[in-house]
Amino acid sequence: MAGRFKHDEGPGEEAAPRLQGQRLLKPIQHLFERLHDAGTARDRAGNRQLFFDQYFSLLLLYFFSPTLKSLRSLQQATGWDKTRQALGIRRTSLGSLSEATGVFDAALLRPILRELAERAVPLSTGREAEALRGLTAVDGSVFAALPRMAWALWQDTQHRGVKLHLHFDVLKGVPRQATLTPAASSETAQLAATLEPGRLYVLDRGYASYELFGQILTAGSSLVGRVKDNTAFTVAEERPIDDSADAAGVVRDVVIGRLGTAHHKDELKRPMRLVIVRTTDRFGQTTALWLITDRLDLPADLVALAYRYRWTVELFFRWLKCVLGARHLIAHSHNGVTLQMYAAMIVSLLIVVRTGRKPTVRTFETIQFHLIGWVSDAEFDAHLAGLKPTDAKKP
Repeated sequence: MAGRFKHDEGPGEEAAPRLQGQRLLKPIQHLFERLHDAGTARDRAGNRQLFFDQYFSLLLLYFFSPTLKSLRSLQQATGWDKTRQALGIRRTSLGSLSEATGVFDAALLRPILRELAERAVPLSTGREAEALRGLTAVDGSVFAALPRMAWALWQDTQHRGVKLHLHFDVLKGVPRQATLTPAASSETAQLAATLEPGRLYVLDRGYASYELFGQILTAGSSLVGRVKDNTAFTVAEERPIDDSADAAGVVRDVVIGRLGTAHHKDELKRPMRLVIVRTTDRFGQTTALWLITDRLDLPADLVALAYRYRWTVELFFRWLKCVLGARHLIAHSHNGVTLQMYAAMIVSLLIVVRTGRKPTVRTFETIQFHLIGWVSDAEFDAHLAGLKPTDAKKP
């Protein structure tokens, strides 16, 4: 089979050209090789020349290369001898690249994304990291689509969009799970359909739903979610505010006997907790955050901290769009766009797994130049050695 990245041959054998920077990818090469035969069932004539692992290699090349900006530029790259030899592919036409988005099932990349997320180690330790284990920020972000992408329903026929629904592991700094839908879709419904046990979900006010909160608890997870500041509740216990909570801006800590009024269905069926935090935005405006959680054991300052780290998922969306360039869609089908988004997230995972640090622009640039041979192995190692240690006090 045509390998994703060719290895140097043993003594007496012809050495195949190898991709500079192969060390970044070799440890996880087997994850992609198992995709090779996927989507080939209908190829009865046995004349398929582009396989799933090869197409995915091209997607990774697209994101890792500082010069490839479009599908046409990616297709042109398949005409270069060194690219073909390094990736084990043949010259590929635009038609074949377009066809690939309908042949190779993006869902097969989910286990790879999950396995890489499991390999990533926590970027911090200490009291906060231990107490907030499993902290998962959830949100959705819209990527503008072309008017001809009729499936990508959004505002109207001239304004199409796709929405990436993301579960982001805060302590590891990596995407854990993602689904792609038309922009005009429910974020709460997507979260309800993708819940996992053992997580601590942190949610913005857009996810404020008693039914969803109940589903999270039933799934065996916990939550810290923002609700409206006129939410009805009954007080079971007023808790004192200690110095740590006061420093974090906590102004009230209440155990709730029932969330909502008597007219609301009791979706939670257990005591909950309301922590009110006073915060100041960048414009100097003071806001009270009403945070609901089932974690009665969690110190109030860590409840506030958990919600503060919801912002990490927003930063990751910015990374995807502005640094990796994922906002430029090179496919138009639902499956094709999902393939592209999964590739972008796997690129981010590869960086975290390899470096043990959150991906930064400078590290990404160094990796890009390393892969094309402009940065030597020694220089690459020196860059990694010079990265600042992760602050153990912050997730």
